[in-house]
Amino acid sequence: MITYKEIDESYFDKYDRIPMLVHVRSIFSLEKIENGLGGILLKETPVEGYIKDLGVYEKATHYTNEFDLTNWAFFMAFHNERPVGAVTVASKTKGVHMLDGREDLAVLWDIRVDDEYKQQGVGTNLFNMAVQWSKSKGFIQMKIECQNNNVPACKFYQKHGAVLGKIDEYAYINDPQVKDEVQLIWYLDL
Repeated sequence: MITYKEIDESYFDKYDRIPMLVHVRSIFSLEKIENGLGGILLKETPVEGYIKDLGVYEKATHYTNEFDLTNWAFFMAFHNERPVGAVTVASKTKGVHMLDGREDLAVLWDIRVDDEYKQQGVGTNLFNMAVQWSKSKGFIQMKIECQNNNVPACKFYQKHGAVLGKIDEYAYINDPQVKDEVQLIWYLDL
């Protein structure tokens, strides 16, 4: 049986043990119509498969050194005692550019589910916990960052009511570890 609970910093080591793997089999490629003035078409395009480990970018154990976590929330899913999923929500934190200086915005900072537990509702339950927490704090919108090579996540957010609000093909231009990826920003009205 899978159980869920809100956690604190004492669980961060367990949180970081949950894999955050993206199995890339397709990407959303951008097709600019009339150099973008006629719109931008996102087209799902098959690619040679590979696995991207997003866990190398996000470590909960590093959050305490980087941020004031007073206005953050953390939830985890467990199968018996085994951590199988987690989600982090950030809000009202100076220096977090994803918050755009807004006091009414929450950011889905991180969500991960162990491959063995995907397609079993774990991600949906964690996402709903993040949404409910954000609503309970009075936020009116949740912002979610994703990349064009994480097609399953994009489809997940769209399925749960988020709307694609921003496409930035130059967001990672100075990051040599992130080549040819496009940042997709989703918004969920709460």
